[in-house]
Amino acid sequence: MLVCGSNYARAGELLHSVIPQLEREVEHDDSVADEEPKHSKLLLGDAVTSDHIAMVVARATGIPVSNLLSGEKKRLLNMENLLETRVVGQLPAVKAVSDCIRLARAGLHAHNRPLGVFLFLGPTGVGKTELTKALGEFLFQDASAMTRIDMSEYMEKHTVSRLIGAPPGYIGYEEGGTLTEAIRRRPYQVVLFDEFEKAHRDVSNLLLQVFDEGRLTDSQGRLIDFRNTVIICTSNLGSDVLATLPEGVPSVDAEDDVMEIVRHHYPPEFLNRIDEMVLFNRLGRDQIRAIVDLQLHDIQALLDEKELALDVTDAAKSWLAEVGYSPMYGARPLKRLIHKQLLTPLSRQILVGSFKAGDTIHVDQPNPAADSLVFTNA
Repeated sequence: MLVCGSNYARAGELLHSVIPQLEREVEHDDSVADEEPKHSKLLLGDAVTSDHIAMVVARATGIPVSNLLSGEKKRLLNMENLLETRVVGQLPAVKAVSDCIRLARAGLHAHNRPLGVFLFLGPTGVGKTELTKALGEFLFQDASAMTRIDMSEYMEKHTVSRLIGAPPGYIGYEEGGTLTEAIRRRPYQVVLFDEFEKAHRDVSNLLLQVFDEGRLTDSQGRLIDFRNTVIICTSNLGSDVLATLPEGVPSVDAEDDVMEIVRHHYPPEFLNRIDEMVLFNRLGRDQIRAIVDLQLHDIQALLDEKELALDVTDAAKSWLAEVGYSPMYGARPLKRLIHKQLLTPLSRQILVGSFKAGDTIHVDQPNPAADSLVFTNA
C-alpha cells in the first residue's frame, strides 16, 4: 500500500530497517524462551497487574519501563550509589547530574526542554564518557540508548548541515541528519557531543533551539522532539590548569580559572542554556586501583561465557595500577596496559588450549620489576 501510494521512503524504512529489526528481536526472544526452564514459562499469577501493562506498553512504544512504574522513585533516590559503581572518584559530578535528573523526573523543570543539558569539563580519561554511558543505561535500561557524535568531524562551517541533513537537491538529502535522524528513530536516549570545543561556532548556534525549546527541524521539514533526551557536551577546556594541581587536590580548587577559560570560548547565550557545568576531578592512584577492579570484573563477564574463572592476585592488581597510572591521561593508559599485558597473552593461551572450560586462570606478578604478568592454571 505504501508503494502504491508512492511513499517510497517509508516503504524502504519498513522493508530494510523496521521489519528486519523486529525479526531479529523475535528470533532472540524465541531463543531465550527455549533456554528457560519449563516452570519459568508458566504464569505465576492469575491477574494482570499494572507492571504487566507497563511492560507491554513499553515494548509497543519504546518508552522505558521505569518511566511507567512507581518503582523508579526508589532508583532515583539511590541514583548516586548506582552510578558510582561505574564511575570512580567523581562523586561531585555524579551528585550534580543526579540532582538535575531527579528535578526533571519530579516534573519541576520546564516541560519544553530536554530532561537535562550538561557540559562535562575535565581532563581526558577521567570518566566523562563513562558517566554518560552509565546515565543512559540507568535512565533507559539499555546500554545502547546513546548517540555519540564526534565534534572533531564538525570543525568546518559546511559540515554543520550534516547534523540536520543535507539541503534538498544535495547528495544524502533522503538519509536525514546524523542528529535528527537518531532522535527521530529513538526519542528516549542520551546524546553525547564529544569534545565539543572542536566544533564550529555554528553548531552551538544550531543547538540553542534544542537546549531552549526541546525541538529541532530537520532538512525535510520534520519537527524532531528532544524533550525525552539528555544532552551532554564534553570538553577538555581547562585541562592544562587542572594538570597543575597536586595529586589528591579536587578540581573545584581551580574552578574559577577553568570557568574563565570556558566563558572565553563559548558565547553567553550558549552557556546560559546549560543546566549544569560539571567539573571532573583528576584521577589519583587510589582511583586507578579501583578502576583495575572494574576492568577485571568486565573481563570476568567475558570469561563466564567460556566457563572460565579469573583469579588475579593483589600483587598483579597493584602492578597494573602503578604501571597504568598517568596523571595527564587518566585511565586510558590503564586500559591499554590491560589489553596488552592481560587480554592479549590470555587470548593466545586460550587458543592454544592452556585453559579449558571449568579452569581457573591464576594471574600473578611476583616480580614488580618485570614487564609482564604470569598466568597459571590454578
